[in-house]
Amino acid sequence: MNKFKELGVSDTLVDILISNGIKKPTPIQEETITLIHDGMDIIAEAETGTGKTLAFLLPIFDKMNENSQNIQTLIVTPTRELAIQITQEAEKLNVNNKFNILAAYGGRDINVQMNKLNKSVDLIIATPGRLIDHLKRKTVNLSKINTLIIDEADLILHMGFKNEIEFIVNASAKERQTLCFSATISSQVKKLAYKITKEPQIVMIEKREVLLKNIDQYLIETTDRRKQDALCQMLNKENPFLAIIFCRTKLRVDKLEDELYKRGYNCQKLHSDIPQSKREKIMKSFKNAEIQYLVATDVASRGIDITGVTHVYNYDIPENGEGYIHRIGRTGRAGKNGKTYLFVTPKDKELLKIIERDIKMEIPKMELEHIPDVKAENSLPKLKYNKRINVNTKNFFEDRNGKNVKENKNSRDKTNKKKKIINKNRKNSNKSKKSIIDSKKRKK
Repeated sequence: MNKFKELGVSDTLVDILISNGIKKPTPIQEETITLIHDGMDIIAEAETGTGKTLAFLLPIFDKMNENSQNIQTLIVTPTRELAIQITQEAEKLNVNNKFNILAAYGGRDINVQMNKLNKSVDLIIATPGRLIDHLKRKTVNLSKINTLIIDEADLILHMGFKNEIEFIVNASAKERQTLCFSATISSQVKKLAYKITKEPQIVMIEKREVLLKNIDQYLIETTDRRKQDALCQMLNKENPFLAIIFCRTKLRVDKLEDELYKRGYNCQKLHSDIPQSKREKIMKSFKNAEIQYLVATDVASRGIDITGVTHVYNYDIPENGEGYIHRIGRTGRAGKNGKTYLFVTPKDKELLKIIERDIKMEIPKMELEHIPDVKAENSLPKLKYNKRINVNTKNFFEDRNGKNVKENKNSRDKTNKKKKIINKNRKNSNKSKKSIIDSKKRKK
């Protein structure tokens, strides 16, 4: 008998899982699915890449009533990328579109979301800020929800959304099921989780070793001046199928991505300053393997759930072991193998000690002979999708709904025409004023 069926998952959903190549549950799914089916509140700790999303989506879809006129389930997640990816997973399980699903996050026209909310919505997947906006506009009513799910609770608190979560909880039905999932359970997460749940079942999945066993890790010692060449050497040597390159700041992402592109690599950057429509386009292209290298900040590390990522390059060292785990957790997913490389300069030695202490292992060193001015050695096929996605924000402006709108030639022409008319009117006005003054002088 199929293991998912033993956990109470319906035959319809089991068939969908099998068609997507998922045949057996992960530990977090084994531990939580039955509890959720039974209506228990849960506080669950499991690392990224362990299948938390399906752990709550599968039982929720089995429990929802397709004849309901109310919002039945709310999933709150910290980032837009996570909201998008959870929505994509939910859509796969939504057979014959039985349920209406709404993804509510910033960077999208709120009026489109409001129009959808005028109809019956069963499941909302939202980021805290946009959800609060809807609650204040009274376009979302949570007073009759059956299930509230807080996903990546530690990241939610880290990003400063504690007050928003409390606001959302207070607006939700008092009699509800609450599920709190987190990669780590700190004292702050624990305090919040116990506050919003009732007699919760605690689920803790063995971490670190579970995640790291499928990932080969390597340490490369270099200097700031030679780091780009060292990275390019490894990119040429490995020629990965899909890879993520992590930098510490948005500015460093911008600079590195621009340099890699000039050296001939098929790369694209991803961080919060890029308009949402472009971020979605980039993620879709990366998922479809149209982009080989994604250069990203840490915030994106939990928003990327793509099984095809074979390599992770830590161009900048993360600040602690937890950050390191979240980064390298983008590869080695779904039981597949992955490789990661950590580039360390002399000033990073203390951070390296902290990371190795946290992961309880010494990362093996890889010797690399310095080669200057390394360029891409693997030529790209001449395909349409190899064209770089323009993410320069200077060609974008926000409309009255906060939506990023591209400035096209017609809008520029209209703007220039208006400016000319205004300037002409000003000149005529000045001439009129001058003629009046001259006539007064003549009268005198």
